[in-house]
Amino acid sequence: MSLSHTAAEYMLSDALLPDPGGSRAKGLRLELPSDRLLKFVTVGLPLFLVSLAFAREFSAGSQISCFSPTNFTGKQSAYVDVACWDSLLHHGFDTEGHAVTKSLWALKVFPYSLLVVAVLMYLPYLLWRYAAAPALHSDLLFIIDELDKSYNRSVRLVQHMRKVQQASAEPERFWEEYERARQERYFEFPLLERYLTCKQHAHSLVFIYILRNLLLLLFLAATCLYLVFLHLNIFFQDEFSCSIKTGLLQEEPHIPPLIPCKLVFFSIFQLISLSVGGVYILLMPVVIYNALQLCQWDKGLLSIYEMLPAFDLLSRKMLTCPVNDLNVILLFLRANISELTSFGRLNAVSALREATTNKQDIDTVVDFMTLLAGLETTKPKH
Repeated sequence: MSLSHTAAEYMLSDALLPDPGGSRAKGLRLELPSDRLLKFVTVGLPLFLVSLAFAREFSAGSQISCFSPTNFTGKQSAYVDVACWDSLLHHGFDTEGHAVTKSLWALKVFPYSLLVVAVLMYLPYLLWRYAAAPALHSDLLFIIDELDKSYNRSVRLVQHMRKVQQASAEPERFWEEYERARQERYFEFPLLERYLTCKQHAHSLVFIYILRNLLLLLFLAATCLYLVFLHLNIFFQDEFSCSIKTGLLQEEPHIPPLIPCKLVFFSIFQLISLSVGGVYILLMPVVIYNALQLCQWDKGLLSIYEMLPAFDLLSRKMLTCPVNDLNVILLFLRANISELTSFGRLNAVSALREATTNKQDIDTVVDFMTLLAGLETTKPKH
């Protein structure tokens, strides 16, 4: 008999979760995987393409090639290229023959505008990092710690039940007391459950998360509209007529009124704009999906933890409208599932409950531990 008691003690002591070796604070992820991917693409893509554009500019030299008259010297031709690049004005005529000018200056600032786009795309993540991440970090640390402690409390409860049952002279009386204690919810975890219930009535995290996605969606749409505007007005004109008859050269008779010029980098800027616009359009549904995640509960995580005694946040229908801070916390708990040691144990117990023939014998992890400890021989059936 002592051998079985010793085996039960070792089994129950081994079921306890070990204390975390290091600090959990450093390992918590405060961004969802989809949000991290969006940040990497929306910020990194324009920076990468701008670096390619600047590398092309530094390696190729002049970004413009003008067809100077044959009587111009080399220095005069270089002056024409510099003057036309500085002005970037197209001189033409309308249908009625009137002289019109069109500025192509947006092509010069296009690489710098992509830098502005990258900064704008990073603003929603700065908002989340400084406005919501500190509070979310504290919530995750507390909830993860309490969930693991609740599992350990359940195992220690079985250890105590085993000692009381061994010392009891009336096993049937012991199980009657146990059933009464369950019905009166003596085994509940009020701090954790009430804390999660309180988070259902808070909306600061969900407000910042929705605002973050709305800002990101707004910036994506504005960038796409900006690129469409450039294509419709400028990015189909790689050649233009330049006039250098200004200032001291205005009265020079040997200088032609208009000089044809061609933009050397034009095709590269077209490719960059199409790449950025195409990728951003594809990312818009991802941003919308991230926001729509808050319209439904992630009940899989809480349903596993209903194996804890009297932890019935779902069965008591305490989950109301999903647009609240608790739903945001559940999403990030799912992303930090590796830090939640008790989840794997309870998930295995839940799977065993579904596989057993007498499911009514296993309602909580306490019931499962009593079966493993050998108390099922005297335990009454439900």
